[in-house]
Amino acid sequence: MKFQLAINLERMDESLDMREVARHTLEMVQMADQGGFSIAWAAEHHALEMTIAPNPFSILTWWAANTDRIRLGPAVAVAAYWHPIKLAGEAAFFDLISGGRLELGIGSGAYQREFDRMQPGLKQSDAWRHMQEMLPVVQKLWAGDYEHNGEFWSFPKATSVPKPLQKNVPIWIAARAPITYDYAVKNGCNIMSWPLTRDMSEAETYMGRMDEAMKNNPGAKRPVMAMMRHTAVYDRKADWMVPVRAAQRQLSQFENLFKNMGDVENGFPKSIPFDQLGNRAEYDPEMLSRNLMFGTPDEVIAKLKTYEALGVDEFIYYASLGLGLKEQKRSMELFCKHVIPAFG
Repeated sequence: MKFQLAINLERMDESLDMREVARHTLEMVQMADQGGFSIAWAAEHHALEMTIAPNPFSILTWWAANTDRIRLGPAVAVAAYWHPIKLAGEAAFFDLISGGRLELGIGSGAYQREFDRMQPGLKQSDAWRHMQEMLPVVQKLWAGDYEHNGEFWSFPKATSVPKPLQKNVPIWIAARAPITYDYAVKNGCNIMSWPLTRDMSEAETYMGRMDEAMKNNPGAKRPVMAMMRHTAVYDRKADWMVPVRAAQRQLSQFENLFKNMGDVENGFPKSIPFDQLGNRAEYDPEMLSRNLMFGTPDEVIAKLKTYEALGVDEFIYYASLGLGLKEQKRSMELFCKHVIPAFG
């Protein structure tokens, strides 16, 4: 099993200095670079303090200049917010200046709130169509001159300038729905999936969807399957509630965005009280501790072994859960020192 890092510049409230957050995020990526992680991912989000990522390629360029070997990519570039020529050029330029370290993650986007501002009139549930049109266009622009007349974009003959340094840039698709698994398999894309806070049955469902897509596309190459979980490793079992409390706070803001409740002040989503959530069982402390990648090094290793047995190829360590910066650093230290070597 290989390991990837997903991390955001993240502020849960105004008490954290933005400069400290930026410094911390870079240091976490540098620790991952030295500690054996294969990829670090930067998100794309807009006008939200809990996920500060207005242009993932700016973040990736910053990381590339301060790391040595870790591969880097957006997870994900939201197709509907880009023009294909611009996305092709930005991605290729990053591949060039990073020495061929680009992994391109592309997807549909998460929050209706962002679509209402970035692409007014587009429903988040329909945005997969933009992603499926965008990806082959980007690849054709990387190959040379190409003219496009599609449903969402049309342009006369153009090409990507520059071209990627790599001949075959690895492509990753964020997938939950069966149609997206099928698209990924058909088009030779790797898959990143996120069971949120749900139990292992959700992970099993995603693996089943990939298996079904493979059956529907005989002869296709099996994608690399990566699965993401909020992750926090701690020294003592008695500390188990520390990441749980942080996750509860962050997830209560996430619920606001996910359900488009609209209560966001100066970039900070209001936390939704748990007694107002129809799915409040998903935020039970013991459930969160069990389902998320929380635990001592030995406990985390045991959890990861279940994913490995399920057929998950790579695990995405999602570091951004509102945890204190000191606790995030300690978690990364423990993961690199004790967990990764158990899968060497």
